[in-house]
Amino acid sequence: MGKVTGFIDYPRQNARKRPVDSRVKDYREFELPVLQDELKVQGARCMDCGIPFCNTGCPLGNLIPDWNDHVYHGDWSAASESLHSTNNFPEFTGRVCPAPCEASCVLNINSDAVSIKLIERSIADRAFEEGLVTAEPPAERTGKKVAVIGSGPAGLAAAQQLNRAGHSVVVLERDDRIGGLLTYGIPDFKLEKSVVQRRVELMKEEGIEFRTSVDVGVDITADELKQQFDAICLCGGSRVPRDLPVDGRGLDGIHFAMEFLEQQNRRVAGDTVPDDVAILATGKNVVVIGGGDTGSDCIGTSHRQGAASVTNFEIMPRPPNDPAPHTPWPLWPLMLRSSSSHEEGGRREFAVSTKSAIGEDGKVKRLLCCKVEIRDGKIAEVPDSEFYVEADLVLLAMGFVHPKKEGLLEQLGVNITERGNVAIDAQFMTSVPGVFAAGDMQRGQSLVVWAITDGRKAAMGIDKYLMGSSELETSRDAGVVR
Repeated sequence: MGKVTGFIDYPRQNARKRPVDSRVKDYREFELPVLQDELKVQGARCMDCGIPFCNTGCPLGNLIPDWNDHVYHGDWSAASESLHSTNNFPEFTGRVCPAPCEASCVLNINSDAVSIKLIERSIADRAFEEGLVTAEPPAERTGKKVAVIGSGPAGLAAAQQLNRAGHSVVVLERDDRIGGLLTYGIPDFKLEKSVVQRRVELMKEEGIEFRTSVDVGVDITADELKQQFDAICLCGGSRVPRDLPVDGRGLDGIHFAMEFLEQQNRRVAGDTVPDDVAILATGKNVVVIGGGDTGSDCIGTSHRQGAASVTNFEIMPRPPNDPAPHTPWPLWPLMLRSSSSHEEGGRREFAVSTKSAIGEDGKVKRLLCCKVEIRDGKIAEVPDSEFYVEADLVLLAMGFVHPKKEGLLEQLGVNITERGNVAIDAQFMTSVPGVFAAGDMQRGQSLVVWAITDGRKAAMGIDKYLMGSSELETSRDAGVVR
């Protein structure tokens, strides 16, 4: 490594954030850029640990010690090359990934982990600024045509890998913009959409065709897809949200989180949301049910819309401040985490279950809740713990259960797992020959790094299916063909 004692000499630096009182007034990203000299110091903290567990902590197998060392030496071109060798979209993961690599950093055993995510984002952004990231169209085409259904991170990764292998790729997206949840799920204050569009434009230069506003299974049938393409990759995500089956669920003012988040993303993009369907937190008592990333995104968006109050309920017990004993290093630790949205205000409560919604004139006004505990391995109500909370807007952010089966999946006739996801084999092929699946559609709701990883692996499986072998195996995992 560039500085053997760097992890002793220098403290960890987290990304600096814009002040709360200013960032809640707009939807620009809340993290600030880091100076080159500061990044060099952070790269120097990467220790010569012998076995870099960060490589395995990251599903993509990112070559983290390599690009940390390049940053320390100021070689940004080599850092970008190393970073992109395993990760198609580090500008996405450097912003929205929870960084399991940092949890498995050897330095994290008894100190503060290397600022891997901060360095990753900084490399990616600088690489774009300096023109180091350019379109990489294939030298020749194979004559094979592949349809990728869905343009989230799994679909984009599969499309880019397949295109670089020489296949002609068409990405079919149901929405009017490319990006899936990157575009219509994650708020702009975490991922500005110009970052997504910048990558999409590069992929167009590489020869990938994007078709928006195409509801596959409706606008084009499964049989038509099979006739037009040599292979199909399903990357439609896990889009069926978990509901809250309680009395009063049908009251006006209770919505799934993604309805709320998508509308705001459209407003930021310049679209007009009609008043009769608009979901706004302005001046309202907002209750967000669900303590994950989606719930956090709802909290941050509610703050920016000017909510009167924001309350967040999570049904599970409050995690410990320090890693739980049953999740030791290098596992992803069970511990309390607070996002930038939590830092911006609101009330956060754990071990709370919602029993019913009470309304007036058809609109929700409050919730009847209770405290819960784990009893004999099951969630049980704590006796005499009921309470009410004022609620003019209730956002359900309790995760997603499985992909939508009506339409394309039923038409294709692919096998479904017990959990309701698309079943695949080791090559990511479904029960229907020539039809593959990647990302949340086959894995279930997960992280952006897993989506990209699955997209790369599915691309390798498709390449083998079409050509008998795959040059995508030439670098680590389903590596990039250069």
